[in-house]
Amino acid sequence: MKIVVIGGTGLIGSKTVTRLRARGHEVLAASPNSGVNTLTGEGLQEALAGAEVVVDLANSPSFEDKAVLEFFETAGKNLLAAEAKAGVKHHIALSVVGTERLQESGYFRGKLAQEKLIKASPIPYSIVHSTQFMEFLKGIADSSTVGTIVRLSPAYVQPIASDDVADAMTDVALGRPVNGTLEIAGPERVRLSELVGRYLKAMNDPRTIEADVHARYFGAELNDQSLVPLGEARLGKIGFEDWFRQSQQARQLSA
Repeated sequence: MKIVVIGGTGLIGSKTVTRLRARGHEVLAASPNSGVNTLTGEGLQEALAGAEVVVDLANSPSFEDKAVLEFFETAGKNLLAAEAKAGVKHHIALSVVGTERLQESGYFRGKLAQEKLIKASPIPYSIVHSTQFMEFLKGIADSSTVGTIVRLSPAYVQPIASDDVADAMTDVALGRPVNGTLEIAGPERVRLSELVGRYLKAMNDPRTIEADVHARYFGAELNDQSLVPLGEARLGKIGFEDWFRQSQQARQLSA
């Protein structure tokens, strides 16, 4: 079976491509670097020729409100139109747990626009809502730092390792369309400020965490229900300590 992975060279994309190929499928890792650009439409029709499944893992290159909305709307329309012409049988998109609850945020408004396009399309689909990736903890800390203080919400999160995300995306790609939304999350529910504090301590980072209920996350205030699954979810197996140990080993091997 031919499967096209949009954003196939990124963090989740590259791992998903590896897993699908290991199961014997023909997989095209599509990205602007390989001549496939969903924003401009370049190379889309050629890439999708003969494809049965498309997994959309692309992300906006900019998190500015207007740019992110334009990316998800334009790329979504281009991709779905090309899939309809190619006769694709299953469209899969990776989105975020809490998208519909955090519409103060321009990023989440962009993701909701993408999801609405998918649901309005005649192509059978599966949308996967994921909690935040553990690999983004440093970015969360950096974006919330002023001087030596990291100001973060104490709301609950349930972070997931990218390997667990890739496992889930692989299974969904090889399954039947659900024409609905599935949720995935990590095994541990923890407060965001506490989690980032654990990460900084493990990294011997001297910055200080300050918990603030009004601290914004991508432009939105959080509560304990904002970023965690509220119903049934597929839980990953990798907790923070195991993820951190594995990521440190990977850094040492690549050094």
